Amino acid sequence: MILAIGSLTAMGAALGTVLGVAARYFAVEGNPLEAEILGLLPGSNCAQCGFVGCAGAAAALAAGEAQVTLCPPGGKAVAEKLAKKLGVSVDLSHAEDKGPQVAFINEDSCIGCLRCIKDCSTDAIVGAPKQMHTVVSEVCHGCGKCFKVCPTEAIEMRPIATTIETWHWHKPGSTLSH
Repeated sequence: MILAIGSLTAMGAALGTVLGVAARYFAVEGNPLEAEILGLLPGSNCAQCGFVGCAGAAAALAAGEAQVTLCPPGGKAVAEKLAKKLGVSVDLSHAEDKGPQVAFINEDSCIGCLRCIKDCSTDAIVGAPKQMHTVVSEVCHGCGKCFKVCPTEAIEMRPIATTIETWHWHKPGSTLSH
């Protein structure tokens, strides 16, 4: 029995050492610009930009294969931050910035078809088949995918109401006269 335990321990240590050396030798470095861009994106993984998630969008932006205006939930603010980070100029005069929004379901019009629940990537919509649904606004990231698939137009996108938790004091401009 002691021989079996000793041989398994020695084999585990040897294989662990081999795996550790292999991990260092075959390590693939990630693009640091990709990580920085991913930090600027909202992280909603809603796929409105045409990529599977925010990581795919960050990779495309870092490779120069996508426009900085690709993120609808991020709006103008994210586009400006991305343009500054990538050193490109962007014309945002035609872009409409609706601000942060959340889905709202008109329960009188909801037929309980479950299409919105299937498309919600954050599980913010709760309900049952053939029953009315509702949105947990704290979880909804405002991607609008549920709005697009609703057959009865029971879902609308509303601006996030200003509460104590969401209110922010706007900082004054940084230009000071001396």
